Amino acid sequence: MTMRLLVTIGTVLGMSAAVVHAADKKVQMKDLPMAVQKAVQEQTKSATLVGLATEKEGGKTLYEAETKVNGKTRDLLFDAAGRLLEVEEETSIDNVPAAVKTALQSRGKLLKIETLTKDKTVTYEAVVENKGKKSEVELDANGKTPKK
Repeated sequence: MTMRLLVTIGTVLGMSAAVVHAADKKVQMKDLPMAVQKAVQEQTKSATLVGLATEKEGGKTLYEAETKVNGKTRDLLFDAAGRLLEVEEETSIDNVPAAVKTALQSRGKLLKIETLTKDKTVTYEAVVENKGKKSEVELDANGKTPKK
């Protein structure tokens, strides 16, 4: 019975991951609108371009450039006009505000942390592990869950 439950859970998680990734469609530079191509080239001059993808959000097609800078991930999201909408960058616990550091450390072992910049608003997204369970956490600069 336990084995059957584990197989069922694994299958559900696998299908969930497939649905999430199905929303992102890998593309090549030539598939992007010219304004997006230009913006990607400009924003990735000092980075290694890892991949490009399109995704749908709110009925709009957005374009993501996955990059690496100094060994850390940095993802850029553009609209069809080539405007940079958000930047998601891997960082370390030492580079976040003290309130964020305290809040994350109280939730368990930190596995990964990223800054997410939309317009001029910066939030922090982290993956933490507590008692063998992984969870995602989003915090503002005060260490609080941001209002949506």
